[in-house]
Amino acid sequence: MTILLIAGPTASGKSALALRAAETLGGEVVNADALQLYADLRALSARPSGEEEARAPHHLFGVADGADGWSVGRWARAALPLLDDIRARGRIPVVVGGTGLYLKALTEGLAEIPPTPAAVRRATEDMFDTLGEARFRELLAVVDPKAEGRIAPGDRMRLTRAMEVFEATKRPLTTWQADTAPGLEPGSWSAVVIEPQREALYARCDARFDAMLAGGALEETRALLARGLDPNLPVMKAVGVRELGAHLRGELPLDEASALARQETRRYAKRQLTWLRNQTPDWPRIDETAPDVAWRQFLALNPRLTPSD
Repeated sequence: MTILLIAGPTASGKSALALRAAETLGGEVVNADALQLYADLRALSARPSGEEEARAPHHLFGVADGADGWSVGRWARAALPLLDDIRARGRIPVVVGGTGLYLKALTEGLAEIPPTPAAVRRATEDMFDTLGEARFRELLAVVDPKAEGRIAPGDRMRLTRAMEVFEATKRPLTTWQADTAPGLEPGSWSAVVIEPQREALYARCDARFDAMLAGGALEETRALLARGLDPNLPVMKAVGVRELGAHLRGELPLDEASALARQETRRYAKRQLTWLRNQTPDWPRIDETAPDVAWRQFLALNPRLTPSD
């Protein structure tokens, strides 16, 4: 059974497409979104609803506690045996998500990098805060020019990650990554990227946040903040947590907090688009968000697939 990979930025319609593929092709949906892993973030990550999850088997959605930060490696170690199991049962795995590194771990491999000491990680974060991105990039370019060149502007997480790996191992992150093998066998998978027009995507981002707010994002943020979790955990960096948290602390009215969250959602989608364009230039593109049109494009790109209805 071919493994289907569906990538795209937030609010692009990839989850709906994945569910339709699973329903009509005899498949099972596997999450490749770093935030949809967490039970704490159903609304804030726009995780599939209970009704949607009942329409086809879903895996690795809401399986992690917010206090337990998952790495790319941990996700890959959970996903790869799951994909084998789905295929062994004669079903089609439909892997969907916007976390590019998860998909890259499947298609290009994952470097077995030694854990970074907490002290080194904190020192690198402090360095970034003290120097600012421009100067930090200059220093990273000296020790790992390939990493600096491929990391998008504003991507603090990956910039500091590249620097901390070098500081901890004295070996560039890109060198570690070159010594890898794909998680999936060549020829065993087929991938598409949903890449809508920018204006249409941004409008969907705004509508997405409004739907999240109506679906309980404010209450979810309140419950999350009440746990007193480490602010560096992935769950605390979900779009909306900072902005809605400011409102809950009385620092912003809800309309201003919501406007900031919509803006950050659009910025996040732009970063995802940039990553996908740089890292998956050869993957076929779907440029429509209308469900029926996107589905027809998906089938045209995968002519060997045979819908069961």
